[in-house]
Amino acid sequence: FADAMAAQPAGGSIVNIASIQGMVGANPWLYEGTAMGTVPDYFFHKGGMLNLTRHYASLYGPKKVRVNVVSPGGIYNPEKPQAAPFLERYGRMTMLGRMAEAREIGGAVVFLLSDAASYVTGVNLPVDGGYTAK
Repeated sequence: FADAMAAQPAGGSIVNIASIQGMVGANPWLYEGTAMGTVPDYFFHKGGMLNLTRHYASLYGPKKVRVNVVSPGGIYNPEKPQAAPFLERYGRMTMLGRMAEAREIGGAVVFLLSDAASYVTGVNLPVDGGYTAK
């Protein structure tokens, strides 16, 4: 895919999706008293996506292909809500006091794909309500 973009005179833009869990790992306190758990493979793969993105940014930047990654924080699922204790604790971990709604992630992706980000590459953009900034 990146090779096809590199063959175009204008280059292109790729946005990968990782997770803040690839940056900070699990916080067992969030899951206490719930049936929810953590899966080590998830954190491993999301952290790997961060490094893969930087690798491809350095490889394809000279060919006018920008490669970035968005790392969403927790996303509330109204169809299958997370356990109440988890939601309350997660909200306390963010500066905005809540989990994201799925629609809130897309804006970051659109920005990174757009010409407004024409000088942005190799970047991890957390969309996490301030979770990783605390």
